Amino acid sequence: MNPGSAPLPLRDIHLPEAISWWPPAPGWWLLLFLVCLLGFIVWRLIRHRQKQHRLRASLQALADIRTHYGEHENNAVLLRELSVLLRRACITFYPRAITASLTGQSWLAFLDASSPHAEFVHGCGKPLATAPYLPNNADIEIDATALLDLCETWLRAQPYQTAATTVNTKPVTTGAES
Repeated sequence: MNPGSAPLPLRDIHLPEAISWWPPAPGWWLLLFLVCLLGFIVWRLIRHRQKQHRLRASLQALADIRTHYGEHENNAVLLRELSVLLRRACITFYPRAITASLTGQSWLAFLDASSPHAEFVHGCGKPLATAPYLPNNADIEIDATALLDLCETWLRAQPYQTAATTVNTKPVTTGAES
């Protein structure tokens, strides 16, 4: 340094501004997308497992009803047990507000509308409309095998309904009601 020279006009060192946390780097956006995607996949898998569990439980209950019917062969008891099973399944698969109050022909129409085989109103499922009101000793003729198969077909079709709230629930009128 020269003793006679004036000090240089130097300024203090300036540090850069602090790095902002917003907007995040592209890697953070990718991580957020992957976390959301993973969450969606887990949610779908949980829903699928719940549907499979409901289906297995319903089919197991139907198998128990078949076994019980093989022991007693009482058609009135079979109809009552099937009616209870189908109503419980409907409340499980569909909104309670739609299914809980259905009775008679509107109940059978709902089962037909949500089934691949519409045999409840005019087929072997017709006795299900009056089943809860029959005494145990009632003598009613039904095709038990066809009815059990129809109920199994209906149960297998339920978990994969895509528009459960759009099922037609209008009552069906028959010639006898007019």
